[in-house]
Amino acid sequence: MHIHFIKNIQFSKLLKADGRLREFNFRKPNGLQEGLFTVDVSDDRGNRIVFHMQKEDNTWKIMKQQLPAWIWDNEAAFNGLIEEELQNI
Repeated sequence: MHIHFIKNIQFSKLLKADGRLREFNFRKPNGLQEGLFTVDVSDDRGNRIVFHMQKEDNTWKIMKQQLPAWIWDNEAAFNGLIEEELQNI
């Protein structure tokens, strides 16, 4: 019997966005979608904003969806955070 383990990747990072320090939670789902991360963050009212990032041309990019500008403005920073975490595993 062969047992195959897939490591679950989950991490949180603080990043200044829209003039505030915000906690972004990153999760890489196990399974078929290798190049996908789910990210969630709270807005100013405490509502959760959930979005997905996909790897395209060796860069993590936000998948097309309606999001506040302060999330889009930090797309390059999210790419760096994900790459940094993946190097540490």
